[in-house]
Amino acid sequence: MFGLFFVILFTPGVSEFLCTSPDLEMSYTFCDSTAQAFTFNLTPCSTMNKPNWKAALTWIPRSDITFLKVVFNVWYEGAKALHWKEVVCSGADDKYAECATLKGETLATEFDIKGARITFPKGNYNIILRAFSDDAENNMVICLNFTMIVKQDPY
Repeated sequence: MFGLFFVILFTPGVSEFLCTSPDLEMSYTFCDSTAQAFTFNLTPCSTMNKPNWKAALTWIPRSDITFLKVVFNVWYEGAKALHWKEVVCSGADDKYAECATLKGETLATEFDIKGARITFPKGNYNIILRAFSDDAENNMVICLNFTMIVKQDPY
């Protein structure tokens, strides 16, 4: 519990291990050049039985979160598998309380990731998550490079 009150400052290129299990291994690094106050946790550490993951995120953003666009790029075994963009915060009638987070405030949230919608074949996945504070994708506020190794097929 004591550790929840402190956010660890990571520098770019330093890998943070999320989890390891007999069927899954996950880690992330920062892919931008600025150190971040950021932590991310994922449970359960498994792809078997198509779980719904619980994610916990703590972040101190470098700018106000009044507009936030998230861009995901996913590669599977080196081939591009998914490109997805989503405006999470637009500054008007936002459905997430986190959209009002100001620069320097601690954003702490938990959310579900619906793993049951996706079957992950055995292999190596690289997921680049970039978040921008503008729609033109000029002002990047964070960039994460997730590595996911699925060690066994889900069937």
